[in-house]
Amino acid sequence: MSRLDNADHRGFDHRKYRAFEPVILPDRQWPDRRLTAAPRWCSVDLRDGTQALIEPMTTAQKSQLWDQLVKIGFKEIEVGFPSASKHDYDFVRDLIDNGRIPEDVTIQVLTQARPDLIEKTFAALKGVRRAIVHVYNSTSTVQREKVFGLDREGITGIAVRGAELVRDEAAKYPETDWVFEYSPESFTGTEIEYAVEVCDAVMDVWQPTPERPAIVNLPATVEMSTPNIYADQIEWFCRHVKRRDSLIVSLHTHNDRGCAVAAAELGVLAGADRVEGTLMGNGERTGNMDIVTMAMNLYSQGVDPQLQLGHMDEIIETVKACTQLPVHPRHPYAGELVFTAFSGSHQDAIKKCLSRRDDAEPWEVAYLPIDPADIGRSYQEVIRINSQSGKGGVAYVLERDHGYELPRWLQIDFSATVQAYAEEQEAEVQSAAIHDLFQRTYLAPDGRWTLGDYQLSRADHVDQLTIVLNEGRQAHQITGSGNGVVAAFVDAMERFTGKPIVLVEYNEHALSQSADAEAVCYIQLNIDGERVCGVGRSHDIVQASMNGILGALNRAATTAAEAAA
Repeated sequence: MSRLDNADHRGFDHRKYRAFEPVILPDRQWPDRRLTAAPRWCSVDLRDGTQALIEPMTTAQKSQLWDQLVKIGFKEIEVGFPSASKHDYDFVRDLIDNGRIPEDVTIQVLTQARPDLIEKTFAALKGVRRAIVHVYNSTSTVQREKVFGLDREGITGIAVRGAELVRDEAAKYPETDWVFEYSPESFTGTEIEYAVEVCDAVMDVWQPTPERPAIVNLPATVEMSTPNIYADQIEWFCRHVKRRDSLIVSLHTHNDRGCAVAAAELGVLAGADRVEGTLMGNGERTGNMDIVTMAMNLYSQGVDPQLQLGHMDEIIETVKACTQLPVHPRHPYAGELVFTAFSGSHQDAIKKCLSRRDDAEPWEVAYLPIDPADIGRSYQEVIRINSQSGKGGVAYVLERDHGYELPRWLQIDFSATVQAYAEEQEAEVQSAAIHDLFQRTYLAPDGRWTLGDYQLSRADHVDQLTIVLNEGRQAHQITGSGNGVVAAFVDAMERFTGKPIVLVEYNEHALSQSADAEAVCYIQLNIDGERVCGVGRSHDIVQASMNGILGALNRAATTAAEAAA
């Protein structure tokens, strides 16, 4: 008997599961097609994304993310479930009443196929210029049999009544340009011929035309099969559904099998026109389809994704601030380490490709699928490879002997300085020397700018900061605003320097080696595409934060001056 047969593994039994049935489609066309244009994108971050969080987004976080989605270039944004949440209702009204929806952006709202919810949904949208009303009901075999106890006819009845209610409520608001969307929820678990049948029944009510199409959204509410089977389902559906020329076929894939992006890509090859997803893939369980990854995949193949993702660090900052979730360092395109090679042979290949690169030629650099500069990254992450050596030991000495608890990204940044010093000295680097290097690198008092007096106030939930910034004998009074003193100071320095500045990382703690409760802050900024670290110390946490930001800016200014000389 093998070890796997003993009692400890009796619960791990693959025989309780059944293989997913494939679609019979011997003449499938999608494998021979290519992605040559971006689909229509719809962000569902503000609905599907927020409902999946342990702590759903606040109004301020939703507002911040809305602004970022508009900046990225989304033309369709699902903003909530206003009939089920007063918070969502109020957010929709804020967007409409305060004129925050650009002319070329359409908001989308979700509702179940119930009379009271549909009526409230339209009330929330009163006065909007254009909106998508997305109605859904569950159609899968397991939902019909084990949740609702209804047959196909009963489920179709729910869908048809919902479609009629949406149509009738929309007629009460003729000033709005309405677009209707229907989802047979759990499409992937629904018999394919029945999925077509229920969608046709809904479209019989709505009567879409090529000039005024409706959206049919086919969600992998739970990812149940390999992406090729999902593509077969989409192609089969597109072949058999009525009024195909009057429908926008939309996809909404989840990541339970880790293949949401692949499924969406193959689904578009299979005939879909539109894709719903979220930034960085936030969503229920293992998440939604990651629009950043799919869009950048298109970009890397020379296809315009129709989204502006060149300010990736700012997008990451927004997602982290609004979801309270980290971005994995290995996240495709966006992760901290995705352009870093730790192998010496990889480093050598990258350096040679970059040194021989002709800007007039297509991008071809070993180990780099895209140019990091396209998304606001520098080549520092690429050529920093050997700086990893000894970073853990350096961090341990600084914490043990001097009280600094360096975050990982600062360990990486500082280890290069220590390694260069060690190679120069050709000897062991003692604790005092490491501390001295740290002080001279990040806490030197003679930078270009120093902090003078400052005043912090708050109005309309926004922090307003006025600072005296000393530059030699000259004093500048600068102002900034933001959600917190750090954001306000970054805003002030961005205005003052005229350079785009994004706060990438922030950490703080009380300095354990300080007898008088001194605080230390660690800062990483993206300054005009270059990442720079800074450290600030003070008895006042606010001043420590600003000192850290100034430290990073001073280091950047010194580096720029040295390069110019």
